[in-house]
Amino acid sequence: MVPERADVVIIGAGHNGLVSAVLLARAGLDVVVLEAADVLGGAARTERPFPRVPGLGHSTGSYLLGLMPPELLKTLDVDIPVLRRDPHYFLPTRGDAYLLFGTDREATRAQMTRFFSPADVAADDAMQAELGALRDDLGPAWLAEPLPVEETAARYIRPALQQTFVDLVRGSVADYLARFDFRSDLLVSMYAVTDGLSGLNAGPDDPGTGHNFLVHNMCRLPGADGTWMIAKGGMGTVSRTFADAARAAGAQLFTGTAVSAVTLQGGAAAGVVLADGREVRANVVLAACDPYRLMELMPDGALPAELTARLAAVRRPGTTLKVNLALSGLPRFSCLPPDAPSPFGATIHLLPDSGSPMAALRAMWTDVVEGRLPDEPTIEWYLHTTVDPSLQDAAGHHSSALFVQSVPATMDEAAVPSYVERLLAICDSYAPGTSALVADVFALTPAGIESHFGITGGHIHHVDNTVSFTDRMPYAVGVDGVYAGSAGCFPAGSVIGAAGHNAAQRILRDLSRSPR
Repeated sequence: MVPERADVVIIGAGHNGLVSAVLLARAGLDVVVLEAADVLGGAARTERPFPRVPGLGHSTGSYLLGLMPPELLKTLDVDIPVLRRDPHYFLPTRGDAYLLFGTDREATRAQMTRFFSPADVAADDAMQAELGALRDDLGPAWLAEPLPVEETAARYIRPALQQTFVDLVRGSVADYLARFDFRSDLLVSMYAVTDGLSGLNAGPDDPGTGHNFLVHNMCRLPGADGTWMIAKGGMGTVSRTFADAARAAGAQLFTGTAVSAVTLQGGAAAGVVLADGREVRANVVLAACDPYRLMELMPDGALPAELTARLAAVRRPGTTLKVNLALSGLPRFSCLPPDAPSPFGATIHLLPDSGSPMAALRAMWTDVVEGRLPDEPTIEWYLHTTVDPSLQDAAGHHSSALFVQSVPATMDEAAVPSYVERLLAICDSYAPGTSALVADVFALTPAGIESHFGITGGHIHHVDNTVSFTDRMPYAVGVDGVYAGSAGCFPAGSVIGAAGHNAAQRILRDLSRSPR
């Protein structure tokens, strides 16, 4: 039974809410976590979503773990088993050219020289070195209260890169990549899509896409070397690890328990009302749901007008399509020679490769803005069961997904079957026969993401990652006892956990308690 009273009520049991629960419960507070869904984890969950292949495990929301600060895992004293992807990027073409990025940097350089140019090798080396320096400098900032961009640069970034950092955060991914003089437009478009546009409601020239690019290059997990990793057992392993730690600390976690309102008394937090009318009294309410959901739960006019106006101004719906697939076998890419390393486990980049790929990206975004489904969208293709066979069923099916970066937010569910056929035809053009391997499909449009994961507008970042630092949702929202700690807060949207940590630390400071 849900208790009638707690010290802290946390709304939402995504990974951030669970991180907060661990830290607050360890500090001796009575913590209750309320999750509307029937499962924990938010978008970091492992499910079995395929009716025709019911035993196949699959990460339906987030696919990889990359951005979680190693210091956070040390603070929580937890271990999440991760698997290194090698290679981690695969860029096929419809001809015989390809790139397989892995731990063997010299092999990558040789491929770049063979299929592209020595100038691309030099450009990539220079960019990776700069990103590595920015990653090292910015890392400590993620587990602290955010500062404005210029103050962040002055406090954390080495002097030689401070202006570069400010320009990157405020500018576009296209402008940042142009600095390095890549000769291959295909390489530029690969980096623009996978790091700059991932999850955004934006095109490559839009301000703030540089910030998303920086965020996606903040992988600092041990052994990652700047790359994203596979969580063994799927992304539900992340949530399960945190949930176990929260329960061990004394937190109470409830699923299938939706909150309908946050209550105030004397202008301060008094608790929450559940959808069935029950109440849980608490002097601290932490919203680990998205910020727009918190705005709906608060009494009218309770939040500061400046905050609600600012968040309303940056509110955007999601424009990503997730096509989760059950495959009966492994596809074969026509560009790969028989002795090439296995490309599975890598992020497979399917990009328009005729004419100018960057021009194709801009045309694709024009289609989306005007409400049209792009004929050839950019696709990130995942197939993780070769690296993590624990997800396979007894028949050996493979878990796969097409992460389509840009579709109209208003995409009609009725258009899904024919568009999936179009996407699989694109896959067939690189790996003939792929569509014949599909045993089942579980597709999530932006509206489907909203209903399945409870994220307002189906935006996987909660607040678009073009919005950065102090412009995102603050941890202390301006109402005594009410806090926010989700992906819509600093540092950014993704499976990071820093927002949950930072919100918990802010609560403990305000309560004059020390973390344990």
